[in-house]
Amino acid sequence: MKKVITYGTFDLLHYGHINLLRRAKALGDYLIVALSTDEFNWNSKQKKCYFTYEQRKQLLESIRYVDLVIPETCWEQKISDVREFKVDTFVIGDDWTGKFDFLKDYCEVVYLPRTPEISTTQIKKELGVSQSPADKRAGELNNG
Repeated sequence: MKKVITYGTFDLLHYGHINLLRRAKALGDYLIVALSTDEFNWNSKQKKCYFTYEQRKQLLESIRYVDLVIPETCWEQKISDVREFKVDTFVIGDDWTGKFDFLKDYCEVVYLPRTPEISTTQIKKELGVSQSPADKRAGELNNG
């Protein structure tokens, strides 16, 4: 069985997220989603979520492509997750290209193209939701 893992916040779940999860699952048989906890989002990313961790976890668990949701509590856990869950492929959006190449010593690393016309940052912007500095930087990266 080929195992795939991806990481993210998955707040304000939208079709771009679904596209990522569908394409990630197509790369293997079993998809693990490491979901950023509320504490990790705030303490490390200065990002406040609309939905709580438990709500976001429940949404992800209802998606047919997702087999397991685990908590992401720190940046450094990726190598231990790959080892513990015997992951074959690490997948993340191409806005992170090159940032996780260190995992190539442990598994295949795939950077998938984002769905260009949608992002949580864009949704928040269009709804007039104030953004944290980290959200603003992410929006500049995705739109720049």
